[in-house]
Amino acid sequence: MNILFFLTPKKEVAYVEETDTLRQVLEKMEHHGYSAIPLLSEGGRYIGTVTEGDLLWFLKDRNFPQLKFLEDMPITSIERRRDNQAVNIRESMENLFDKVMNQNFVPVVDDKRVFIGIVTRKDILAYLGRKASESSHQA
Repeated sequence: MNILFFLTPKKEVAYVEETDTLRQVLEKMEHHGYSAIPLLSEGGRYIGTVTEGDLLWFLKDRNFPQLKFLEDMPITSIERRRDNQAVNIRESMENLFDKVMNQNFVPVVDDKRVFIGIVTRKDILAYLGRKASESSHQA
């Protein structure tokens, strides 16, 4: 088994780009109901993860400016406190499992760090649950 078995491809994943504004990111996260979202470069490389906490601390430090002000703020102007660690598409399942234990999702990149999708903790837990159920039915 390899990482591709669990991969949600980029075309099915909401993400933001470094050229997006803070307001665009807030609206995309709200629309999708995400508390964290991958941040990509213009070339599609994985930069890091933007979280609700990152946005909240940024807004607090600026005395919660009006929403209109956020239309001119690039998302790269906020400090990210903790990025989700990415895995290469060819990494071992052990490395994937180590990362997914501490992250809601694991970004997956190719050899040039181009973002190709994510693996979610939910998908791995669902798979393990099915396997456990199958085992108990066979016993």
